[in-house]
Amino acid sequence: MIEAVMLWNEPNNLSHWNFELDPDWSIYSAMVRHASNAIRSESPRLRRVLGGMSPIDPNFLRTLQRQCVLSHVDVVAVHGFPLDWNHWSIHEWPAKLDEIRAVTTLPIWVSEVGASTFGAEEIQVFGLNRTAELLVNRTERIHWYSLYDLPRAWPATTRHREAEGSAYYRHFYMGLVREDGTHKPALRDFRQYTPALGICQWFHFEDHRLETAVTLLRELGVKRLRTGLSWADSFRPGADRWFDSQMIKLDAFDVTLTFCFTPEHCGLAPNHTSPPKDVTQFAEFCARMTRRYAA
Repeated sequence: MIEAVMLWNEPNNLSHWNFELDPDWSIYSAMVRHASNAIRSESPRLRRVLGGMSPIDPNFLRTLQRQCVLSHVDVVAVHGFPLDWNHWSIHEWPAKLDEIRAVTTLPIWVSEVGASTFGAEEIQVFGLNRTAELLVNRTERIHWYSLYDLPRAWPATTRHREAEGSAYYRHFYMGLVREDGTHKPALRDFRQYTPALGICQWFHFEDHRLETAVTLLRELGVKRLRTGLSWADSFRPGADRWFDSQMIKLDAFDVTLTFCFTPEHCGLAPNHTSPPKDVTQFAEFCARMTRRYAA
């Protein structure tokens, strides 16, 4: 079932939101307000989650609070990758949650946390176990990112790609399962933390991994899954057919469904990170998806 919807992914990260076009997040704020109202109209009890922050930044939250965003959501989410991209130690996780608790009374979910095997697979084993020690029982939801490595033939969803150096290539090694389907050492340890740990797994349009993912998630004892439906993909031929197929297969899990990615023709700039020209268009997409899958 759909237990929550998330409004965008990492809106304070340049790879996912072009704040050169929206430097004070006023467009993002208006977009969230309109989308939240549209979702509430379709499904009054469905929880609305503010797009996971990365970096974890209380000042960003204060900015949104001034723009009346927090009164339109039920949960605040954070993302953390201290072993790969963040400039803080993994041992600081409790302090990072406290930084956000200092500026909001809303529940805080960790909707993405993970460790890449880019340098060594043993690092992911350490990262998984230490993360579980630090976060289980400290937050209501934890989604480990991710189940599968990103296939090397697919681009990672980030703006600058190879120009980011090793930071870009780490995206391809975040999974517990290698691209060829073989299991990494951390998968064995992951089993002992379900269902306290959920999974964040993005599925691409017509993703060939969907059915095997569902089977493996069930075997692992995963109850909670975070994934997404792309506003941009909704304009592809056959989009509703693919969305229906995906959501039917995921119905056995408690799903946090992320709505994000701007269609080229709807943005102030022609890319997925762009603020939309008309925030009500995103709200209409959110309402339609909520009505179709969660109402």
